[in-house]
Amino acid sequence: MADAAVEFLLGNLKDLVIRHHALISGVENEVDKLRGDLSLFQALLRGLTKKQIRESEYLQDLVRQILNVVYEAEDVIDAYVIEAANTKWKNYIRTFYPRDRLLKIARQAENVAAQVQRVYSLLNINAGNLGSTDGRSPQKREPQRVRKDNVVGFEDEAAKIIGYLREEREEPDVISIIGMPGLGKTTLAGKIFRDAYIQYEFHTRIWVYVSQEFTSKDVFLDILRQLITVTEDMRRLSDEEIAKLVSDHLETDKFLVVMDDVWADADWDKLKIAFPRGNKMGKVLITSRNEEVARYANRNRAPHMLRFLNPEESWLLFRLEVFSKPECPPELENLGRLITAQCDGLPLAIVVIGGILGKQISTPDKMNIAWERVSKSVSTYLTELDPEKRMEKIIALSYDKLPSHLRPCFLYFGMFPEDFEIPVWKLIRMWIAEGFIQQNPEISMEETAEIYLEDLIKRNLVRVEKMRSDGGVKTCRIHDMLRDFCKTEGGMERENFLQEMKTSSDGGFIPSVCSIKECRRLCIHSNVLDFLSVKPCGPRVRSFVCFSKDETDLPLDRNTAITAAFKLLRVLDFRPFKFSKIHSDLYQLLHLRYISLSLSIGVLPAHFSKLFNVQTLIVDTSYRTLDIKADISKMNQFRHLKTNVSATLPQTKSSNEGEKLRTLGLISPKSCTKEVLDRAPNLKKLGICGKLVSLLEGNSASFDCLQRLDKLEKLKLLNDVFPDPSTSKLHGLPPCYNFPPMLRSLTLSDTFLHWTHMSVLGSLQNLRVLKLKDRAFVGKYWETAASGFSHLEVLQIGRTDLVTWSASDNHFPRLRCLELKNCEELQDIPFGLAGIKSFHELTLHYTKYAAASAKKIHEAKKE
Repeated sequence: MADAAVEFLLGNLKDLVIRHHALISGVENEVDKLRGDLSLFQALLRGLTKKQIRESEYLQDLVRQILNVVYEAEDVIDAYVIEAANTKWKNYIRTFYPRDRLLKIARQAENVAAQVQRVYSLLNINAGNLGSTDGRSPQKREPQRVRKDNVVGFEDEAAKIIGYLREEREEPDVISIIGMPGLGKTTLAGKIFRDAYIQYEFHTRIWVYVSQEFTSKDVFLDILRQLITVTEDMRRLSDEEIAKLVSDHLETDKFLVVMDDVWADADWDKLKIAFPRGNKMGKVLITSRNEEVARYANRNRAPHMLRFLNPEESWLLFRLEVFSKPECPPELENLGRLITAQCDGLPLAIVVIGGILGKQISTPDKMNIAWERVSKSVSTYLTELDPEKRMEKIIALSYDKLPSHLRPCFLYFGMFPEDFEIPVWKLIRMWIAEGFIQQNPEISMEETAEIYLEDLIKRNLVRVEKMRSDGGVKTCRIHDMLRDFCKTEGGMERENFLQEMKTSSDGGFIPSVCSIKECRRLCIHSNVLDFLSVKPCGPRVRSFVCFSKDETDLPLDRNTAITAAFKLLRVLDFRPFKFSKIHSDLYQLLHLRYISLSLSIGVLPAHFSKLFNVQTLIVDTSYRTLDIKADISKMNQFRHLKTNVSATLPQTKSSNEGEKLRTLGLISPKSCTKEVLDRAPNLKKLGICGKLVSLLEGNSASFDCLQRLDKLEKLKLLNDVFPDPSTSKLHGLPPCYNFPPMLRSLTLSDTFLHWTHMSVLGSLQNLRVLKLKDRAFVGKYWETAASGFSHLEVLQIGRTDLVTWSASDNHFPRLRCLELKNCEELQDIPFGLAGIKSFHELTLHYTKYAAASAKKIHEAKKE
């Protein structure tokens, strides 16, 4: 994590020089020298692999020294800026204490830089030996033992892969098995390799272990060794010559080569030259943790994603591991199922726990005590009490292989609770606030963050939970075993990246509250008010998050506990607890970049605009509306505003200070004025909630203003008129040229429009996603206009009284997804939609009459 910390501090120093130059008057040279030393640290950290650092105590100590300097500098600079903002500038500049600290840090950095220079010298002399202090090369990892006993749950998976191996192709076929660490990819490949049909069909079967560290020559010799006797003369041949020998011997055979544990595209490029392209009887089976490798190896066949074990399979595997047979004492079954449920379908976790309990078989009473103890803390037994550290080792292989910019993003998942469905919108904005996302002049930070997430998903470290209608990831999840790794690796004893506070059996906290003084990020998901009541102090804490399931009002005596404890916060997510008052102390947290709060009041005070570093503000309120008094145009880093109700913005003079604004919603129709929207020329998402009639009547707040937003891609129009929206139904829609020109996604709710007005929406040439929520359109009959929806890909229709819908494939030529929800009177779905080539997803919820026509469309698509 040191490289991410260095990068963030470099940005902080740059900001200090540009925006607060008066603060460094007299120490400019030291600040410049510090920036130079930090750049040197950054170059070193990016050049070292995680494996090199793990295997060298000297490098571990050097990285710790770098982190100490970086964190100390961050603390001084951040505290410096806050103090300057709260004190008269002239008086404060005469105070030498902060400058003395800055000078001291610059000297510390200089000493560390001298050590870094020595490491660079070592790199230049003997880069291969850097990872080992005694000069020996790193040991090659031994191949994984291919599991032959107690193989559970792979029958359907094996049958599918064997089906692929039986297919005839015009050239050697590459089939890939992918999945997260510990899921059983090697076990499945071994089961297939030993299958009776495969042994009969493929007389030449070769198993080769690739791993992270390999040489092409070693792999080619390993294959050749399983074909013929390898002589010393052969060993002296070049890589290409040995590959040619392998290819020649496989030229006419019906062969199966299993390549276990391939890590990178470049690895496959090095190895594929050994397989003859002209032998269409040849098959190569790859196992990999990385989806990108699998797709690269064969772009014509999707990789096989290995599934998790279901509860019954997990329970069977557990019994086999503990007792070496399926039988289990009935009195232990409930505890056993509780234990396996916590393993969440991951075979390696079940094997490790089963192995631990298998060694403790004795009297029934003692077994019951042991099983009950394990059931209360499965993760502890997997991470701390397994002498072989199998879970940690196998996950560490993936973690160490991550590029440096992805490591902090991955460890950050440890901040979320177990089994938490993480909204991607929230996650990537927290990453940005933390400084994990590198600036790219070609694309936005949000787009870069999505690329980072996609990379973690392809490496099978993050699981997709829900998809957005436009094909992006809406929510994601991390397996509990991976989360435990993030907490262990990121804990204060190792990376000092994050710390979770948990209650202890004596009513206290683990770790102790007094130990968090050095912690950088803190999460707590239960007993939060008790934690705040002991007045914690975390002067170095930059992030404080709470995802408690309990929503409750925050007592007044706890209102200032957070600001008193964590004065240098960048990220604050405290939404489960409702603030009945926002204390003035909050406005002293000038380094806040991300805030997520719940209010039991209907006003966001004007003083909020003092938080000039805020990028993302998420506010929920129990009121029906929110009056935002703060002038967000003064918050020059502001990018995203998200509220759960209609928010009214202050009317201020137009300026260019809102150019960074990307998300605005939900806002009231009367806030959609020229003055407000002109301050947001780069807006991409806009949500408008309230009485929409006022927006469409062309008054001061007019829909015409939206056409100025030439970068807007998503628009929500929610007609929220309490208590009955039908009393303010819309009589029509503006002409298509009044809509934002680049609009790709449109959501309507409670507008009560007639289906004849759909022709306006059909004229929006860039529209890809149309969501018609409850009562967006009403009427018994909808005949799609001749022009149709030429580019629409996703159509959702919510609660409506529609009975008959007339349409053909010509009206929706690019439709791929149709979702109907609570369309209880709809008789049929137009059968003509079956003729759309791209149409592959049809979902019904409480739309019973149309189910028969949906079945016909499904059958027609199969033909």
